[in-house]
Amino acid sequence: MFDRKSFFLLAVAFVVCNSGLAISAQRNVTPAIERDPILEADAMRNLDVAWQGFGPARKAYKQVLGRFEETYAAYPEFSKIDEFLYLAGMSSYYLSKNEGKQKVNLNLEREREKYDPQRLRENAVAYLSMMLERNPESKYRENAEKVLKELKPAGQ
Repeated sequence: MFDRKSFFLLAVAFVVCNSGLAISAQRNVTPAIERDPILEADAMRNLDVAWQGFGPARKAYKQVLGRFEETYAAYPEFSKIDEFLYLAGMSSYYLSKNEGKQKVNLNLEREREKYDPQRLRENAVAYLSMMLERNPESKYRENAEKVLKELKPAGQ
């Protein structure tokens, strides 16, 4: 059937073809995001503080939004930005209904601009949609979808 030389050439060709496939497959691998350990630690502290403010005892939704905005502006690549987007979306949603212990004073120009209920609802939709887009398997998915369904008009 095959002599030794033909068998050897066939084996070499097989190895070359298979290693070529492995090399080309490796080219399509998305490189891991390099995370800055100092920024990551700072963002994690902000997330922890935001969770404390979000909890049922504090309901400090303005504080949560402040921590989110600070973190997102400085470090949008934060490894847990999806979790932060959830907190920001839910805080915006609750503030749009004037819930929480930190009340919105629409008589103050600065607060009227930042905490306008319509703007807060739009922000809630944006944050929760981005969270679901980035992390469709999030443990907060069900709650986020429920709020989005309430906030988005039918057909959008």
